[in-house]
Amino acid sequence: MAYSDYLKVVRPQQWYKNLLVFLPLIFVGQLLDARLFWATALGFVSLCLASSFNYIINDIVDRRKDRAHPEKRNRPIASGRVDVGIAALIAVVLLVLSLRIAYVLDHTFMLAVMFLIILTQVYSFFLKNIAFADILAIGVNFVTRAVAGTFIIDVKISPWLILCTFFFALFLSAGKRHSDVLLLGRNARYHKHALASYTPQVTNALMVITTAMLVASYSLYSVLGEHRYLGVTIPFALYAIFRYFSHIYSGSSIARHPEKVFMDWQMLAGMTLWALAAFAALYII
Repeated sequence: MAYSDYLKVVRPQQWYKNLLVFLPLIFVGQLLDARLFWATALGFVSLCLASSFNYIINDIVDRRKDRAHPEKRNRPIASGRVDVGIAALIAVVLLVLSLRIAYVLDHTFMLAVMFLIILTQVYSFFLKNIAFADILAIGVNFVTRAVAGTFIIDVKISPWLILCTFFFALFLSAGKRHSDVLLLGRNARYHKHALASYTPQVTNALMVITTAMLVASYSLYSVLGEHRYLGVTIPFALYAIFRYFSHIYSGSSIARHPEKVFMDWQMLAGMTLWALAAFAALYII
């Protein structure tokens, strides 16, 4: 057993999802406020620790099913390289640290972190086995991370924040389900019960619906929201969405592992241009 296996157990490559906590800070125009930035950064750390706790518990529960998956069977717990007892101890330590940081930041933020932990566990034990409820739960999970950021900086929750984040999560989740069905074929149902209901026809329809809703919600926010120049970001956002869409249908591993998106220079270029345009629209123009 290598020490790197302990790092793999906490899945730092998945922490990018918690960057959603910065969305309220960015879109209220306060990113350059040092005090609020570092408070949000601490919130990010708390969410990362909570996420790692959830990943460990999920890996412990799913270790037998993961052994039947061509990619997940190499995870440290599923492969037996990390003892279940040690993994559980690490999870408890991460949980305590996460809630302690959250409590110091803001009591409402701590409640959001606790809700996120509970929701993730309900998903791991029940909802992930129910088709459609699984991706909806992931959508609520993403929204909770974003909304949690409003509690740290004490701003009003925007309905646009909820809508755009929710449909973004559904887009990623539907893409992952489609990619899983392509990869696993008839064996998909043996890995997750919900995958038995996700036929290629169903996942195709979900991809079209979620992509349309994501494009519509972000476009409407850009032109109808409080930031009058944010519309300039729409072409870059659409390029990134369509590029990711193509990865899903090509069977690319990026759809199953969104953290690998930075390996695609065209996708990276689109995201960078979107970020620069958004910064200019929010802070310069």
